[in-house]
Amino acid sequence: MKNILFKSILIFVLAMLFSACKKSDSPLTKVTPVELDSIAANYYEQYLKIYPLEATAQGDLRYNDQLPINIDKDFISGEISFYNSVQNQLKKIDYKSLSDDQKTVYDVLDYTLQDKIERYAYHPEYIPFTQFSGLPLDFPLLGSGEGSQPFKTEKDYDDWLKRAEKFPEWMDTAIENFREGMKVNYVLPKKLVLKMIPQMKAKEITTNDYTQNIFYGPINNIPQKFSVQQKEKYTVLYKDMIAKKIIPSYTKMANFLETEYLPKSRESDGINALPKGDGIYKYYVKSWTTTTKTPEEINKIGLEQVAMLRKEMEKVKQQLGFNGTLEQFINHMKEDPKAMPYQTNKEILDAFNGILKKITPNLKTMFSVTPKTPFEIRQTEKFREASASAEYIVGTPDGKRPGIFYIPLPDPKKFNITSGMESLFLHEAIPGHHYQISLQQENTKLPKFMRFGWFGAYGEGWAHYCETLGPEFGLYTDPYQKMGYLSDQMLRAVRLVVDTEIHTGKMTREQAIQYFMNNIAYDDAGATAEVERYMAVPGQALAYKIGALRIRELRDQYQKQLGSKFSLAKFHDEVLNQGCLPLDVLGRKMENWAKKQ
Repeated sequence: MKNILFKSILIFVLAMLFSACKKSDSPLTKVTPVELDSIAANYYEQYLKIYPLEATAQGDLRYNDQLPINIDKDFISGEISFYNSVQNQLKKIDYKSLSDDQKTVYDVLDYTLQDKIERYAYHPEYIPFTQFSGLPLDFPLLGSGEGSQPFKTEKDYDDWLKRAEKFPEWMDTAIENFREGMKVNYVLPKKLVLKMIPQMKAKEITTNDYTQNIFYGPINNIPQKFSVQQKEKYTVLYKDMIAKKIIPSYTKMANFLETEYLPKSRESDGINALPKGDGIYKYYVKSWTTTTKTPEEINKIGLEQVAMLRKEMEKVKQQLGFNGTLEQFINHMKEDPKAMPYQTNKEILDAFNGILKKITPNLKTMFSVTPKTPFEIRQTEKFREASASAEYIVGTPDGKRPGIFYIPLPDPKKFNITSGMESLFLHEAIPGHHYQISLQQENTKLPKFMRFGWFGAYGEGWAHYCETLGPEFGLYTDPYQKMGYLSDQMLRAVRLVVDTEIHTGKMTREQAIQYFMNNIAYDDAGATAEVERYMAVPGQALAYKIGALRIRELRDQYQKQLGSKFSLAKFHDEVLNQGCLPLDVLGRKMENWAKKQ
């Protein structure tokens, strides 16, 4: 029964696409912008039906009661057929007749489809989630009432109950997929599985003291407008949901991982150890960087960047009058009280708000278009704080849900600004992810698949590039904050080295952690979390530096080429005005822009 709905949707999808796009019997159909937009619009409309959690994240409430088993074999087969059907429609288009803007739409959609299809050739379903990402980690935030799932009306409360009804089936399918991977030695590293087990046992999601369970959040905060009868009704239903759906699912997964999967997990750290692992890694490198750069080329760039940044760190060391090696200086930064000036979480959150206040005047001169989406700074929830990194959670284009900068603060007295603070804010918040993603989502002229699309090299590249704007904002004047900036730059450079060496078998987890701490002022726990993140999501960490270097390269190129005609605000606006793009598409777009200046 579980695939009937998806197959029905797929049939409808194909029918809609063919009826919308069949304009003649000619092999090539010259299309108007409206017709090309129709192909793109139909694609994304059906994509949201297939992936309703993405619709929810965007504030589209139509599918809030649905949770597809998107790791099921039949689901994946149907999904691939859907992507192929859209590609067949694109092939009928006379590409040469399109305008530059239309070609961008075509190129991005074609790239997206090819990437999604190719991904399934490497069986990602064998690892349905890790300690870093996946539905079991996202579901508690959704069900807490603090995420993108709304809890304002009776329908909202009913929608969540229907969605949660499918969660045990998703978790059972995940176990089946893990077992399929075990049969062919396609398994996670043991060191990561050991982190996943306590996540599945976390008190916040498994306690039967309902008022303390994170999934009881909507009842603890039930709307005052609900009647006494409504409150009693949902209290009973949500307790039942937690007792029968949530706790058993997480408990079963924890037991499976501990007793069955852990003994079969691998001692190796890199994805190259998997069957056809080298090919899998090359795909992820290409997918995350949107380039044809090889792991070897990226490794070389990383080593060069590390060497350059070490020289810059030496200058800060001399400024602070530290006698000793750079490694000793970096280690000193981990313990220097001046690098850890805060006592409470509130002090840290206030300091981040202070950064925003300081950069606000210059934002107006560096960007002529700014987002309407509200912005907030929050502490990461306790249940996921131990393994979380600072992150940006997208708001909704209608402004009803703000963009949120989450910062994990397990111990405020150990919050070290030389690991990045001012630079972290520029990256994760403003003008980094918040500006880029919000402007993209607010641009109603873009096809929806581009308004809500994502390419890591562009999205993370933009955010990392924004760190380099600090001096223009009047930041990094304090040597400890400057060291934090250099540490954040070094972080992304080290990632190029560590990711490419772990996943080609040249570096172990332990060697990577040591290399990390030799170059960045992280403690052992922080370095371990970073390295294990790279192990869990191969190639993702490469996107930051590769994308940032490309954007900086384009800025330098056109600043030199255009001279007095160059406007930084106009450059930034042009980079941002069509949303996330593969880097080669961005390059062509900026070339066309420069010709018009």
